[in-house]
Order: sequence, then C-alpha cells, then structure tokens
Amino acid sequence: MTTSDRKIEHLLLCVEKNVEAHKTLLGFRASGFDDVDLVHNCLPEINKKSLDLNVEFLGRKLRAPILIASMTGGHPDTKAVNATLAGAAEELGIGIGVGSQRAAIEDSSLEDSFRVVRDKAPNAFIYGNVGAAQLNEFGIEGLKRAVEMIGADAMAIHLNFLQEAIQPEGNIDATGCLTAIKKICKELPVPVIVKETGAGIAYPQAVAICEAGAAAIDVGGLGGTSWAGVETYRAQKRGDLLSEHLGKQFWNWGIPTVASIVESSISVPVIATGGVQSGIDVAKSIALGASLCGIALPLVAPALKGQKDVVDKLTVITEELKVAMFLTGCRTVEELGNSPVIITGKTKEFLEKRGFETGKFARKRYKT
Repeated sequence: MTTSDRKIEHLLLCVEKNVEAHKTLLGFRASGFDDVDLVHNCLPEINKKSLDLNVEFLGRKLRAPILIASMTGGHPDTKAVNATLAGAAEELGIGIGVGSQRAAIEDSSLEDSFRVVRDKAPNAFIYGNVGAAQLNEFGIEGLKRAVEMIGADAMAIHLNFLQEAIQPEGNIDATGCLTAIKKICKELPVPVIVKETGAGIAYPQAVAICEAGAAAIDVGGLGGTSWAGVETYRAQKRGDLLSEHLGKQFWNWGIPTVASIVESSISVPVIATGGVQSGIDVAKSIALGASLCGIALPLVAPALKGQKDVVDKLTVITEELKVAMFLTGCRTVEELGNSPVIITGKTKEFLEKRGFETGKFARKRYKT
C-alpha cells in the first residue's frame, strides 16, 4: 500500500471507528483532564465581554490559544477536508497544521492536497509536518520543499514510533533521530516544532528536544486518537492477526496528556494535544503550563460536512474557554497560565512518582 493510500484510509477510519484511547472502568478519560480542577473565583471582578484571548506564538498573533492540529493530506480525496479546515482557521484567526507531507515529497502530484491550506488561509499561522523517521531520507532539501509547499510559518517534526512499531510497513529504525532533529533545527529557515502523535513526551526527552533547538513542543499525549487503535482496524481489514494483536495490546500506551504537559513545560512553548475536547480542557491545559492547544479528532466529522460546521464547533470550544476564564477571574490567557489548579487521582499519583510536586499548581498566585 502506498503512503497516499494509507492517508485516506487513516482519515476514514477516524470517522467510521472509535479510535480514541479507552476510558477507565469508572469512565475517566485517558488524557487525565478529569483529574484536574480549576479553582472557582466567586468574585472575578472582571467583565466577561472584555476578555482577551489573543496570544503570540512563534512570532505570530492568534485570536485564541487554539490550533487545528495536523490531520490529513497526501491523497486527492483529502484536499476538500484541508480546504474546509483552512477556511475555518482563516475565519477564526487561529493556526492550523497539515498532516504528514511525506506522500507529497515522494509524489509531487499530491502537493495540491497541502497547498490548498495556504490558498484558503493566506493570513493564518500554518505549520508543516514531516516524520522524524524520514528526516535522514528527505534531508534539509526535502524539508525546505515541505515548507515552500504551503508557505509554512513553522515545521513540525512528528514522533510516531508507536504507530510505526504496529504497522507492518512501519519505519522502526529510530537511530540518529535526535541528531537529525538538531540538524533540521539549525538549518531550516523556519521554527521547528517537535510533536508526539498520541504517546506523550517525558521530561528527559523534552529536555533533549529543547537542547536540540526546537522552538516548541507539542506533547501529543495519550487520550485522543490512538494510532495503535487505528492500526488495529487496518490490520483487521487485511487479516493481519499479529498487527491486530499488537494494536490492541498497545492501544492505551503512552504518557497521558495532562502529565505530559507538566513533564514538557521547561523552556519553550508547549502545545497541548491529545484528547482536548472542550474549552474547559483548553483552560486546564494553559493553567498547567501549555501555551495553546491543538484539536484534531473532534473536528474530523465537522470537516467532512463543511466550513460552517468546523467554525461552529470551534466557536463552542472558544465560548467554553471564555466562561472558564471568567469563572477563574482571568482577563487574559497569560493570567490563566497563573491560575491555580488541583491535580488529583491517578494523574497526581503518576506525577508524584515521577518526582513532580503537584501541590505547587494549587498554590499559584499565592505566596508560600
């Protein structure tokens, strides 16, 4: 199967099947957001109508701390989806990422499925996307071509070794990835975002990524789309019993999004992706240390209907964020980043066993 064929298969499976990380027996989401509580402010002393959601990210201003996260491209049938998503990003003044550009680097006839994003969003912050496993193959020239393809403001290098390990055609040689990332960060003319794709980033790797020169980290934590889950369904279709078994075994593998935000908040902006479903999740992410959030799976079905549906979904999420900011007494996204949060349950246990002091989040804004 070609890279292009896999892209359309992945997109359709995300619509047709339940590909999310599994909830616990008690119904808690794998992302960890259910273990996080914002602290209500009964005297907010602000006017909800005067809230400022504007943020600056990698030198560009966004009207809200939200990105349409990397989803698709690389197959003719994905062009319309990318056009719809890009139109929504332009209308709302937010950022957007494209799916892996590998297929278009391999076959230039597929470039149009990505170029349409810049065509429909001439003023938006747009970031490209290439896998770490392909860096040595494509080299700096391949990455520059990916940038030029969409007029990218930044380039994401994705880490998807969980998915690569499950799919039989996956690239399972991860040697030299960090060296390759460092080289790209140094030589590419746009900022580099290093992003996971559903298994999260731990503190030691976050440090290594920062030291390599990345301008931002996208945690891509456990809790949203499980690419092991996607590969499970692909394996079932072709009767591949081993890949199906591996996909089921590793469906919930990874570091939950909430924990990964804490682990990765070091010295560069953090993008929270992985099970972000609401404006409350966005607010919690920012209070935990993220600069903005990426949303993907909740937008796939709306994107197949039309731009209005995507805009409507994102408008609801933005309004939820505004209410959360109002009820915590935060006029700006920066103030929200200093808002206290309470971490409980499995997330608290996980982080404390990893050596993090969870109590400090509850004491924000207070002298200790």
